[in-house]
Amino acid sequence: MAEVSSKLELRNLIKLFGEVRAVDGVNLRIASGESVVLLGPSGCGKTTTLRSVAGFIKPDGGEILLDGQKIADGNSSMPPEKRRLGMVFQNYAVWPHKSVFQNVAYGLVIAKLGREVIAQRVQRALELVKMPGLENRMPGELSGGQQQRVALARAIVTEPSMLLLDEPLSNLDAGLREEMRFELKELQERIGMTTLYVTHDQEEALVLADRIVVMNKGKIEQVDVPREIYLHPASRFVATFVGVTNLLDATVDAVDAKTGRVRAASALGEPFWASSRKDKLQTLNKGDRIAVSVRPEAIFVNGSAPSLNPKFRARVQKSAFLGNRIDLRLDLKGQEFRCQVPKFEQDLAQSHEVDVEFDSELAWVV
Repeated sequence: MAEVSSKLELRNLIKLFGEVRAVDGVNLRIASGESVVLLGPSGCGKTTTLRSVAGFIKPDGGEILLDGQKIADGNSSMPPEKRRLGMVFQNYAVWPHKSVFQNVAYGLVIAKLGREVIAQRVQRALELVKMPGLENRMPGELSGGQQQRVALARAIVTEPSMLLLDEPLSNLDAGLREEMRFELKELQERIGMTTLYVTHDQEEALVLADRIVVMNKGKIEQVDVPREIYLHPASRFVATFVGVTNLLDATVDAVDAKTGRVRAASALGEPFWASSRKDKLQTLNKGDRIAVSVRPEAIFVNGSAPSLNPKFRARVQKSAFLGNRIDLRLDLKGQEFRCQVPKFEQDLAQSHEVDVEFDSELAWVV
């Protein structure tokens, strides 16, 4: 990504809390108009990174650049109000004693804009978040989802250089949270505003992100588009944190650089084929220890699809009906594997033993 197109750049960002390196040498570039999601468990450094960008936390090392201008480093930090950033918090942070109009208009009033301009921009912001006609409502008369829309309208009404969102949907119920994911994505695409979004919810990240930044223990584990993060995880951590997977320890039996596959020998018995990045293939040799990530959908049951791989006999331990699919827990040579089959194959849930094989394209070496 060319530097001139970067809206935000983090260069070796470091933040210490005592002896804990909450953010440990983070490097990241975000393009203008891009939606980037920081994803990771509690304590991984994602919120500290976001708050450093916002100006609420001063970094202990590295640099933060906004539109090519340095706004923070280990020695100095531009005040938050001078950064022209919009912020949406987890707890809504709307003023209960102010109407919807007054909440949304607050930043414009502080900027001393004219009454007509304020009215027009508040109306436009409320239309963008699908709340027209509710200007006179008080927060106590709104649902949690509506309050979060007010907070979002207040953040975008000032036309900020960039929008920062800190787990804004985590306090909503599951149904509304799912609805708001798509609305936020639609809004971001419609207004084209650069966004940096923090969440621990993998589905939220997959829906909202142009690129996902997976963080762990203050470091970046992988940066890529959602599809690549899910299908081609770069590490054990990414494979297990993003979605559901089965991790199998193995050793390299053979490498086929032409097809981009590795034949893996494991405790299951006969070696099986798995895919890998070509650059990783060049570093692998026979006998090297590896791990293979096998997603539930990468497991074929009772010959349900063609595969290059051998069949393994497995015992059904548990089954769960999930509406459009059946979730199976299998005992495969003493290791639990999770797979999912279509609901019309429900009779498999009653079977004692099944034959399973791995999709050689979806089984992935990490």
